[in-house]
Amino acid sequence: MANFDILHAKAVAVITGAASGIGLASALYYARKGLSIVLADYDQATLDQALEKVKGTEGVGTVLGFKVDVTSIKDIISLRDSVLDEFGEVHILMANAGTSAPTPAFSLHTPLEELQQDWDKVLSTNFRGVLNTCQAFAPFMAKAENASVILVTGSKQGITAPPGRAGYNVSKAAVKTYTEQLAHELRAEDSPCSAHLFIPGWTFTPLAGASPNATKPPGAWTAEQTVDYMVEKVFEKGDFYVVCPDNETSTSLDKARMQWSMEDVLLNRPALSRWHPSYKARFEDFIQQKQGLNASRSRSRGRRPELRDLSQAPSVSSIPSEADLLAFRRD
Repeated sequence: MANFDILHAKAVAVITGAASGIGLASALYYARKGLSIVLADYDQATLDQALEKVKGTEGVGTVLGFKVDVTSIKDIISLRDSVLDEFGEVHILMANAGTSAPTPAFSLHTPLEELQQDWDKVLSTNFRGVLNTCQAFAPFMAKAENASVILVTGSKQGITAPPGRAGYNVSKAAVKTYTEQLAHELRAEDSPCSAHLFIPGWTFTPLAGASPNATKPPGAWTAEQTVDYMVEKVFEKGDFYVVCPDNETSTSLDKARMQWSMEDVLLNRPALSRWHPSYKARFEDFIQQKQGLNASRSRSRGRRPELRDLSQAPSVSSIPSEADLLAFRRD
């Protein structure tokens, strides 16, 4: 179901994590369409700067800002009630707030209490924040007369789970599963509200290492590019899974990586076999096949696969993994 008619001057968009990055880029996009915008964020100083930018957009409707801790259901309920009192309904809800921290599955060096605190921070913001936001707003959006959408920001790491930050991967895997359940339940209620899983690629945002003086890496997309892609997929095509490419990772490469991860279960391979030494060559061959390359390899002689067309794709060894890019990624 396409939802392009939602983007009109009488519509209202509520965005958490709205003060920077993808949240702010989304707010500015909706502002240019004439929507009223509600920005929610935990950082008051950054929120004030974002409000100034959005209010300065020509044609924008009413713009409001709220300091909100998404891990607090009281804060979210207060936000919801304020929005409904002001506007009466919500047409676009973006559960976008997120964070990251070092969260290994266990640690030989970090004290347990500190490790648990890091896990609590990541799970509370990335998953509990989504849960609070959606559960507070969805009942009102589900029974409204007008069409609406709930956009939940996920991550490719919630699907392929690269080693390095287990807590982040767990939180985003939970977000994926929850959003799938949310979409199904809304559909089962024949609701005018639909849910969508928005999965950015490598996006140059503050969470991914961007700063006022930093230069965007060539492989990354801007937040604006990512939002444009999301709008096309959700509002024009009605897609549920919105998996964004970037300048480094194509859609075909994303699909191949995800397929390999799913086949770990189907083929009973070791956990995260993509990073298992015994499966490295097989994974490389698999990716090259999916990228349209000739992956025939003589392992006894150690010959590299012959490329059909070098312009089609880089070699796997030149493609950073999600874990390699974590310091720069939005996700």
